Amino acid sequence: MDSSLYEKATNLLIKFIAVPSFSKEEDEVASVLEEFFEKERVHSYRKGNNVWARNQYFDPAKPTVLLNSHLDTVKPNPQYTRDPFKPEIIDGKLYGLGSNDAGGPLVSLIATFLHYYPQQNLKYNVMLAATAEEEISGTGGVESIWSSLPPVDFAIVGEPTLCQMATAEKGLMVLDCIARGKAGHAAREEGINAIYEALPDIEWFRNYKFPIVSKTLGPIKMTVTIINAGKQHNVVPAECHYTVDVRVTDAYSLEELLEEIRKNVKSEVSPRSLRMRPSGIAEDHPLVKAAIKLGIERYGSPTTSDQALIPAPSIKMGPGDSARSHTADEFIYADEIRKGIETYIKVLNEVIL
Repeated sequence: MDSSLYEKATNLLIKFIAVPSFSKEEDEVASVLEEFFEKERVHSYRKGNNVWARNQYFDPAKPTVLLNSHLDTVKPNPQYTRDPFKPEIIDGKLYGLGSNDAGGPLVSLIATFLHYYPQQNLKYNVMLAATAEEEISGTGGVESIWSSLPPVDFAIVGEPTLCQMATAEKGLMVLDCIARGKAGHAAREEGINAIYEALPDIEWFRNYKFPIVSKTLGPIKMTVTIINAGKQHNVVPAECHYTVDVRVTDAYSLEELLEEIRKNVKSEVSPRSLRMRPSGIAEDHPLVKAAIKLGIERYGSPTTSDQALIPAPSIKMGPGDSARSHTADEFIYADEIRKGIETYIKVLNEVIL
């Protein structure tokens, strides 16, 4: 690997960290990337806060691999002890908001893209897309530019996985539920308490096990995460609102899960969306074969990413550790960036050369 790729990646990540880039507020960081590509003499495209580029010898007759990661970050954890927008390398750690999730994977993919950019006679086109709104699963991210991209045959989504390969990823369905009762005075035997009406349903969400378990992603997981009822102490609440986080596997469609849930609870159940579907890739795909050949560990991921919104076979892989994501004083090891670039190139060399 050309050592300048590592230097370019690290310097670009330092610039990214210094610019606040919360979801829906990625305008400035997208401009930083446009300027970087211009300096590298790479023509780039932009729509909203999404930036993408194609290799120099792009051939519409060839299949295309997409390298994708996100530009946006969450807001700083309140327990930060250092300036989240001041990038610093201390004892081999590059500190800063978004350094691990997903700045490190993103700049490693950008460096990988630059590695292949001038090469001729590749079996695949190589395209890089740095996209917005991943941290909030917003509609202004990768799905908003999909129709502007050439057809994509498979994708590598850059997320912190310790450079292991996630060959499958759980989807997400968020449910807003309402248990209904009847208001009454708490001092008398009046009304129907909506909280008590909700309890059996909440207990069902806690304990129910869907019978089909995914080979790659394991069981479906349902968790009640928010509950709200009542406005004053002496009134029996007529409604109890609660939210359920459902981590979905490829064993069921979201529609099948929703139907089964509604059969088993009395509460009104409304999904916020049916967009965040489980994703994955066939076991005999060239990317998976490359991972096997190179001894890269493979697993099914319980967390969601832009994989859910990419309608093509995909894997999730990158430098950094998911356990550091969204934590105070976030960091990535500088050497992880180097390893990320090297790993991406090794895997792709098995497929596109």
